[in-house]
Amino acid sequence: MVRPAIPDEELAARVHSSALHLLRRLAQEDRATGVSAPRLSALSVLVFGGPRTIGALAALEGVTPPTMTRLVAAMAADGLVERLEDPADRRIVRVQASETGRSLLLAGRDRRVATLASMVASLTPKERRRLDQAAATIEAMLTPRP
Repeated sequence: MVRPAIPDEELAARVHSSALHLLRRLAQEDRATGVSAPRLSALSVLVFGGPRTIGALAALEGVTPPTMTRLVAAMAADGLVERLEDPADRRIVRVQASETGRSLLLAGRDRRVATLASMVASLTPKERRRLDQAAATIEAMLTPRP
């Protein structure tokens, strides 16, 4: 028996709701770091994307440069990031994750992945295959198309 197609809006609403609930559950692991979500987000950009200027980091995070300047100052005070002078132009300052910041972020990621893995472990083989297919579909949706 073939199920009728789910309308786009209904499917989108289900995916949206499921993704939000999953992210809220995993965010509990982030709270264990004692670092705010905006700081963790900026730190993630630096850990996985490399050093950035404050302006570039602000643009990626969708905040103003003054907001990012305050965030970076607080992160630097906590030892999570370091400022680097550009050897070619000393007026340019880049921010990079410190070893402490990198370790904290990666430990948080490990906790989120472990939590998710424990949820996946309870799935049947058929559910695991479906989840794998869903993950591949989501990855494809996020890949820019020509």
